[in-house]
Amino acid sequence: MSTPTITEQTIDVWGGRLAITVKVAGAGTPLLYLHPAAGLAWDPFLTHLAARYTVYAPEFPGTSEGNPYAIHTIDTLSDMVLAYEELIRALGLDHPVVVGQSFGGMLAAELAATFPTLPDKLVLLDPIGLWTEQAPVANWIATPPDQLPALLFHDPAGAAAQAMLAPSDDLEQQQAAAAAMVWAFGCTGKFAWPIPDRGLRHRLHRVTAPTLIVWGRNDKLVSVDYAEQFHKLIADSTVTVIDDCGHIPQVEKLDDTVEAVDKFLL
Repeated sequence: MSTPTITEQTIDVWGGRLAITVKVAGAGTPLLYLHPAAGLAWDPFLTHLAARYTVYAPEFPGTSEGNPYAIHTIDTLSDMVLAYEELIRALGLDHPVVVGQSFGGMLAAELAATFPTLPDKLVLLDPIGLWTEQAPVANWIATPPDQLPALLFHDPAGAAAQAMLAPSDDLEQQQAAAAAMVWAFGCTGKFAWPIPDRGLRHRLHRVTAPTLIVWGRNDKLVSVDYAEQFHKLIADSTVTVIDDCGHIPQVEKLDDTVEAVDKFLL
């Protein structure tokens, strides 16, 4: 499947103090995609979604090229949720499907809890946001880059993991990609650490949108045990657990993830 034409918009929110860059592709009803902590990467999963939806993929403040210090504009997660709601209104999105992965899944859940009528449907892919002492969430920020594939993938020697470790044969490009990822971890980590729990558990009962929770059974970053916790806290929710899969199901098990998401959305 060929990558669609991707356009870019920059939207001013938060009283004009914050500019958020949004990648847009596809045609159809609106779908908002919220990326994980490492930043936005347009992958085959988004290409698949763009065949049926108009995909809007914001870059989290600070992760956009040329605007790294935007992250200093907002200091609390609750204010960031409000800024994203402003962004959705500024884009003119009416009840979009909202899909979020990992950190983006937490942000998607916070949006749906704060603004229950905002999403048409909600898809959470291995979201962070809950914490129990019995299954502590791994500290991805403190993990050395060369150890991240083992944390994120069931098969760290597989093609998907290796592509993350070495996205280019060019050493300079590899170093630039690693630096961008570390900065993105810092930007998103500002709203997740020292413990990635900001009380989401107490707000999830407010989510009214039909919700699909997808989890890799072998997730070493956020235990699959959390899938059942999200399910119990969101009334209208279903869970799909994907075998032989780590923290990024749409990359490591694309076909299984697409099958589950398509079945839920159609």
